[in-house]
Amino acid sequence: MLSDLEAPIGEIIPDFHNIEFRLKQLDEAVAEDRIGQMREVEVKKFVDKIREKAEQMCLGERLYREGKLPKRICHCDTKVNNMLFDKDGNVLCVIDLDTVMPSFVFSDFGDFLRSAANTGAEDDPDLGNIHFNMEVYRAFTEGYLEGTKSFLLPIERENLPYAATLFPYMQAVRFLTDYINGNTYYKIDYATHNLVRTRAQWKLFEEAEKCVSEMRV
Repeated sequence: MLSDLEAPIGEIIPDFHNIEFRLKQLDEAVAEDRIGQMREVEVKKFVDKIREKAEQMCLGERLYREGKLPKRICHCDTKVNNMLFDKDGNVLCVIDLDTVMPSFVFSDFGDFLRSAANTGAEDDPDLGNIHFNMEVYRAFTEGYLEGTKSFLLPIERENLPYAATLFPYMQAVRFLTDYINGNTYYKIDYATHNLVRTRAQWKLFEEAEKCVSEMRV
């Protein structure tokens, strides 16, 4: 709806969905290790895994610097619970518009699937509950491509599977960073909550990665 907006909109939260920036924050947290969380074997393991995938997950930022990928006006918090429905299940409106700003279309596409295609909870302690629902992916992608066909570029369309993996990866990075920093950003219900969230998001990332070839069909 805002694809033809001429007036510029500022970046409300700079680097909000910039994975290079989020990885830099993780590196800084690891280097400072302000409360000694890096003594934990599992924390070190996640840091290593994240770094192993870092280059491929920074694809969007590289494409942007090369002038191949545009930024568009995005919602940037496309959880299912930011949509209101009537009693018959029809969409009334999208809410929580405080993060509307320029971003890659990957933000809206990938972040929606991070919640909608996850068969478990964002902080599910039972990793066996977490899988990537390809039925949801196919249905959402069909509707998304129909709604964006007038302006979406081929490079944006072909990298939608990348977006589906990027956002659980990014959220794992953010949760782990906060855990290492002593839980200063996200509200937690118990001391290891952010580590449990990291486990759950990493599992979702791995499950989404397994489906990438199927997503490209």
